[in-house]
Amino acid sequence: MIRTQLIRPVFTHRLHQLDRYALEAEAIQMQVLRRLVRLAADTEWGREHGFQNIHTYEDFAASSPVNTYEELKDHIDSMRHGAANVLWPGRVRWYAKSSGTTNDKSKFIPVSRQGLRDTHFAGGRDAVVWYLRNHPESRIFDGRALILGGSHAPNYNLSDSLVGDLSAILIENINPLVNLLRVPKKETALLADFEIKRDRIAREAINRDVTNLSGVPSWMLSVLNRVLEISGKSDISEVWPNLEVFFHGGVAFTPYRQQYQRLITSPNMHYMETYNASEGFFGLQDDPADTAMSLMLDYGVFYEFIPMSEFDSAQPTVVPLWGVEKGKNYAMLISTSSGLWRYQIGDTVRFTSVAPYKFVITGRTKSFINAFGEELIVDNAEQGLAEACRQTGAQVAEYTAAPVFMDAEGHCRHQWVVEFSQAPADVDLFARVLDTTLQQVNSDYEAKRYKDITLQPLELIVARPGVFTDWLRSRGKLGGQHKVPRLSNQRTIIEEVLALNA
Repeated sequence: MIRTQLIRPVFTHRLHQLDRYALEAEAIQMQVLRRLVRLAADTEWGREHGFQNIHTYEDFAASSPVNTYEELKDHIDSMRHGAANVLWPGRVRWYAKSSGTTNDKSKFIPVSRQGLRDTHFAGGRDAVVWYLRNHPESRIFDGRALILGGSHAPNYNLSDSLVGDLSAILIENINPLVNLLRVPKKETALLADFEIKRDRIAREAINRDVTNLSGVPSWMLSVLNRVLEISGKSDISEVWPNLEVFFHGGVAFTPYRQQYQRLITSPNMHYMETYNASEGFFGLQDDPADTAMSLMLDYGVFYEFIPMSEFDSAQPTVVPLWGVEKGKNYAMLISTSSGLWRYQIGDTVRFTSVAPYKFVITGRTKSFINAFGEELIVDNAEQGLAEACRQTGAQVAEYTAAPVFMDAEGHCRHQWVVEFSQAPADVDLFARVLDTTLQQVNSDYEAKRYKDITLQPLELIVARPGVFTDWLRSRGKLGGQHKVPRLSNQRTIIEEVLALNA
């Protein structure tokens, strides 16, 4: 308790700044926008888009286009090759590798030194600020933090530039003092082979007094299961009796909640959701009784939103934060201190409150599966199916896919229901080729499938002829432009199809 009491004031002084969110949101966001534009005015992008003449939000919206990764890709690739002052001042050395787009296996998101400081690390700080406010009895700093990380590699062989998982970038740049309070050691945290890493993390942490966890729920669950295997215990609370909180993000926590409650039975265990991505840190669950998160307003991120009802129109409405309405579904745009300008991050949100601005993540702008951090999109699925058909002579009529969430052993998989107009001679080969091709076209899926540690080989169910027509009919959507949803992060659709297929 002594260490926590000594460190607590370092965090609690921030509370009065966070309290400003409720009443000064527009002023705070405009201050962020002016700072971003001023700093980037002499970059290649800033000169092209007249940043010197921007004084209002309307000026900014008129001067800068809305962008996807494809629109910024050439600029980012120039930066990755060492060019300076392109999207952000100076040279950007770090690039967070994320799942790909229609044209590429991976995206490479620039992470500037300023972005690390004013966005990613600011989010980690404020998670602790709000946690300490909500739990004044906390002894979080009296023990160790178990923080999961990814790995990184040289970027185009430039000696001072690296590309990798955002978590690895954060660990590489973290304040050395934090390393005194965390496990595993840095060399372990940055290992590329997760099977080896998981075992080493478990062995390094098992005899430490771990009080808090940080990471993606699926990966952390795999580590916790390994800790139980090594320790011979049945409850993590027996291994770490002072464990009190899991700061989680990356994928929805709902499918994992019951498994965590089974592994960690302590009544003193808490869970706090974070919205952190390769592109930035955007939200925090500031109230344990409310699943909505607060939008973080004074980081290096300026927010805009497109109503999903207009998302596919030629000229959709774009509104700043103070233009959103409670209860509507929006696609989120961000402009950041790492050089992403009016960038479509691909996530959709719905605001549950506008004073302060609180929201829930409602999904993606495209059909997807991201139950375990794999971010599988329809284009990936189409490429996988095309290759499986090519190698087996099959023809696919309809399909849908969804996750099967983790069982007690931490195993999970994707389940595909496929209706063939011409069935493959070897259904097992079709499934193997589909699974392999998905790994080839999507680096996040490939990472989650590595050695079958967490994500198992996909399951293929051959549907009877006409089952998808029957499903559309049952939904009153037969004919017209109605389509079978290809990928879903939930099991509602696939369960309905399976019931009709029985």
